Amino acid sequence: MTTFVGFSTVNRSKKFTLTDFDLIKQDLINAFNIRQGTLPGRCGTGTAIWNFLFENQVEQLQQDIRAEVQRVCGGDPRIVLNDVQVYPQLNGLLLQIEITVVQTTNAEILSVFFDQQSRRATYV
Repeated sequence: MTTFVGFSTVNRSKKFTLTDFDLIKQDLINAFNIRQGTLPGRCGTGTAIWNFLFENQVEQLQQDIRAEVQRVCGGDPRIVLNDVQVYPQLNGLLLQIEITVVQTTNAEILSVFFDQQSRRATYV
């Protein structure tokens, strides 16, 4: 009879809360760099903002972009979205996103640039 001994590298006595702001920023930029519908089996992951880049930047489209940022940020329980400003640029789209980390009172403004040429979202 073979006996298997359980093995785990996880310290079960410690509980970790991932609220480090740099980690949150990286998770958001990862979500913004994934085109919605491209991950197999996870069609809601990512963002549809890339579909809006080549459209005429009218007020309705800017409202759609704000709603999309709300949806993406709403998927992260560590943050609360306070405000989104949309600034069309010559070769992309600049978003200024004000978020607050849950259980803190510090609001941070993130400037995210969606570059049409490189097809990458980056912090500026």
